[in-house]
Amino acid sequence: MRAVRATTAVAAALALATSVLPAASAAADEDAPIAFATTVNGDPADVYAPAASDIRTDLPVALLLQGANVSRSAYSAYARAVAGYGFVVVVPDHRRVIYGQSGLFPEEAQASWTVAWARDEDARAASPLKGRIDTGSLVLLGHSFGGAAGLALTTGACAPPFCATPAAAPAELKGAAFFGTNNSPPGGSGNPPVANTVPVALVQGTADGLAAPAAAQGTYEAIQAQPKMLVSVTGANHYGITDAQNPAGAAPDPSAQTVTQETSVKASARWSAMFLRTVLGDAWSGVWLWGVGDAVDPSVTVQHVR
Repeated sequence: MRAVRATTAVAAALALATSVLPAASAAADEDAPIAFATTVNGDPADVYAPAASDIRTDLPVALLLQGANVSRSAYSAYARAVAGYGFVVVVPDHRRVIYGQSGLFPEEAQASWTVAWARDEDARAASPLKGRIDTGSLVLLGHSFGGAAGLALTTGACAPPFCATPAAAPAELKGAAFFGTNNSPPGGSGNPPVANTVPVALVQGTADGLAAPAAAQGTYEAIQAQPKMLVSVTGANHYGITDAQNPAGAAPDPSAQTVTQETSVKASARWSAMFLRTVLGDAWSGVWLWGVGDAVDPSVTVQHVR
């Protein structure tokens, strides 16, 4: 069903009320957000989190599963933006061979590896995040191939090529938000049912020339468990969440993006983060997500069922 747009008066009131939401806070302007390199099960990874002076503790972990052959370095702006809403964002480079080709191809097992990393990092004496990580809460972000791997994991199924070995979803997994992602079979018609066990949001660029908006619509309709959401970012293409268009090594999008990279990154990060904060139980995020966000954000249109 279509999200109902709030009246101007209600939107203004709710916008004022949500000014207390922990988005990119003033503290982050005064103190540098945390960013450091690590390894997750041997994979090099970058970590982004709110500044050490930020009053928020028990930060949930968001694992960002990269697009095929898109380096982790291409997601720095998006990852920083999501982290500003109160997450520890982990962006690994996972290299493996599929169909005889070696490349950066994420897989479902990375979720459990990231849960183990979070426990170790939260306890590590020298960590800038010591004692600040909510080790019981994991959410997924994903782009293209990585989003498809994450979507498969939300069903608890091992789906090649996104699963090299059987990998059940960890108990800590609470929700997911994927960009440029669908489950449409190549050259096929229709979308197989998505028997998801956690809430899922799809964020889709309307100008995507590699993952068609119609395929995202079909996938959204195939998602079985609620709440679910489809956020269409006007003018964004397949690389609307990367630092620049057509990152080196990745398949270029033949469809040009018609909004700035900053606009598409911020809109995608905002809606992904607010959806995930809501499913993690943050009431104020839910007020914005379900009641006012679509009315005050001109860069998107939204469908949801909850």
